[in-house]
Amino acid sequence: MGGLGSGSRWGQSTTAHMRQLDIRQLQRDGLLKPGLAYGWNWSRDGETTASINILAGLNRITLDYRYRNHGDEWRSMRYPIEVTWTAMHFGGARPWFLCPAQGCGRRVALLYCDGVFACRRCHQLVYESQRETSIDRASRRANALRTKLGWKLGILNGEGGKPKGMHWRTFVQLRENHDTHASAMLLGIARHCNIKFPGED
Repeated sequence: MGGLGSGSRWGQSTTAHMRQLDIRQLQRDGLLKPGLAYGWNWSRDGETTASINILAGLNRITLDYRYRNHGDEWRSMRYPIEVTWTAMHFGGARPWFLCPAQGCGRRVALLYCDGVFACRRCHQLVYESQRETSIDRASRRANALRTKLGWKLGILNGEGGKPKGMHWRTFVQLRENHDTHASAMLLGIARHCNIKFPGED
């Protein structure tokens, strides 16, 4: 496995740019049963971009892979990750990774890889949404509403009308919410470009 880039922005990486190992998915796929050995792949556009080998044991999994950083020599990596379980209110138990980074041991559902697998805090990662500007946030929310309305994405594409089968009350509410976010986006762009509206100082 190579080329696990950080994808950093403003000097700090985001979770969206890191490969993730999700214990919830391993459990759903029945891959935490002791004795199972399997390969785990990450892919993009149908092509495998990285892979590791996993051996499931009793309350742990062992990762086995190779890694290199920016063209350096390949390094063989093999280490265990402890798994703990918590009871759920309606029966059953939920698994968690214990972060393997030295001095951590936090209980997490996701581990991120930048050479070694560790939790978000140990890798000093932030969520992609934490990088959003107010303009980005308004645009994302407006587009989410456009998707619900069946409209073409992008506020400059105009309105597409009421979808067939949607109640008018629902349509009006979604359209009003969309217009609120669209207006906030346009206002943010205008202020970013130092465009003043009538009545503003």
